[in-house]
Amino acid sequence: MPKAFSIPVVVETATVAVHDLARIAAPGRRRFLRGSAVLSGLLVAGSPLALLAPSRAWALDLTRVDQHQADAIMALAKTLYPHKTLPDAVYALVTKDIDAKMSDPHTAELVKSGVAQLDQASNGNWLTISDAQRTAIVTAQQNDPFVKLVRGQCITSLYNNDMAFAHFGYQGSSFDKGGYLHRGFNDLDWLPNPPAEASPPVA
Repeated sequence: MPKAFSIPVVVETATVAVHDLARIAAPGRRRFLRGSAVLSGLLVAGSPLALLAPSRAWALDLTRVDQHQADAIMALAKTLYPHKTLPDAVYALVTKDIDAKMSDPHTAELVKSGVAQLDQASNGNWLTISDAQRTAIVTAQQNDPFVKLVRGQCITSLYNNDMAFAHFGYQGSSFDKGGYLHRGFNDLDWLPNPPAEASPPVA
């Protein structure tokens, strides 16, 4: 079974903050009032995450990026690692982790200049161009330090979290539960069953 994770209710709102364990905190009232960047959305009804969450709505507040930078980073993550059915709530983790790294002035400047460069390459606004145009720009700028920063962050932020595990059907570590022999060993469901002689009884 997919691992369940808690999703706390956002203070004084009807949304919830989707998070990987305790790594992402629910947006607080003060942050909303002071106008910090917020990423939010809805989980697709019937999806693995929607079945685990107490609400389909999610919200994620940020402390250092502005709203345009937050949206631009998430769009870049989706361009670098496109998964049509992966919820935006998971892609938002990339922005959250980049936002945390911006406590370093060099990284903060890299993000600021990197988003500006993407906008310039898009003739004004990176967020308004097509997916194909974004892919062409990222391909041309794949060695840019900002693109490399976000690409590297995607490796862990996108895939090493319980939300991605639930979405992709990864059941997590089995060693501490006795191994896979009686937990997932025979879960293969995309190939036909092998003939009986291919799996003789253990002597």
